[in-house]
Amino acid sequence: MFATAPTISPTKPIRVLIVDDSAVVRSLLTRELGRDPQIQVIGAAPDPFIARDMIVELNPEVLTLDVEMPRMDGITFLRKLMQHRPMPVIILSSLTGPGTRLAIEALEAGAVEVLSKPGSAYSVENLRPALTAAIKTAARARVTPIRLAPSTIRSAVAGLSVTTDKIFALGASTGGVQALTTVLTSLPATTPGTVIVQHMPAHFTASFAQRLDSQCEMEIKEAADGDTVMPGRVLIAPGGYHMLLRRSGARYYVQVKLGPEVHHQRPSVDVLFGSVASTAGANSVGALLTGMGADGAAGLLAMRNAGARTIAQDEKSSVVFGMPMEAIKQGAAERVVPLDDVASVLLTVASQMNPVPHPK
Repeated sequence: MFATAPTISPTKPIRVLIVDDSAVVRSLLTRELGRDPQIQVIGAAPDPFIARDMIVELNPEVLTLDVEMPRMDGITFLRKLMQHRPMPVIILSSLTGPGTRLAIEALEAGAVEVLSKPGSAYSVENLRPALTAAIKTAARARVTPIRLAPSTIRSAVAGLSVTTDKIFALGASTGGVQALTTVLTSLPATTPGTVIVQHMPAHFTASFAQRLDSQCEMEIKEAADGDTVMPGRVLIAPGGYHMLLRRSGARYYVQVKLGPEVHHQRPSVDVLFGSVASTAGANSVGALLTGMGADGAAGLLAMRNAGARTIAQDEKSSVVFGMPMEAIKQGAAERVVPLDDVASVLLTVASQMNPVPHPK
């Protein structure tokens, strides 16, 4: 049996276990991470089986995990770990470059972050700033067992009317890959047009959208400038660009553009939600999901003030209860619900909405 996840102290160093089959990489990572006084490497394992025993013995707070290893690959181990002993895991592999299938699989399996290992083991020191930052973020993440969304959600929404008058807008950050997968795989093909910002680097969003498209009843794609928003379609903001909802006559479409970062993010949830508030107003439903920081809180409040229905994910089901918490503090969330209920609540409130005149 795995040990119970430890309580992380804000004053003590973060206890990290390294899992990598390369002795050179284990040694270099131990050395480089040891340079940060806020991080303590408590052990290094050459494969998942030894890592399992070390987790039980040492009770680490964060795990760095390679993918290509003997006896069991890292993604398989990650899935088992997230079922039996959920903990913050950072995937560190040469196989998980931006936008790769394995990178998306790792995030869906529960990884908090995915970093690409340098081509040469002796270049690991160049990764130290990104890895130490990822470890500190991961240490604050709330990780729970991976669960499938209830299969009963679709059966409860057979009467949802199809209309171009309704818009769903969703925002997420850390933990959002899992959260959005749970929500979107539970929505029917008749779902109102949906626009999404997931904090994700360029090159990742296209692969994420393609993977979701293969799992969901709706069409899901990375947004391009001018794409039409319509029932049965989900548009995900491309990494590195803001996305805004626009309207021309009876047609909704998205504008994809560069611009300054908002809350250190591009795409920004606040930018999307603000545009939904002014463009769709009371004909929209907004949901702010798991994530660190405050991006999306002000935008969700703008949506609620414009007459939209608004939802925030609850603390217990959030990997990081930052963005939803800030929205709740500001009075932006009409309802606070567990992740497994988000899809059904979106559909329920949409079925209750009567189209109103659009904002000018």
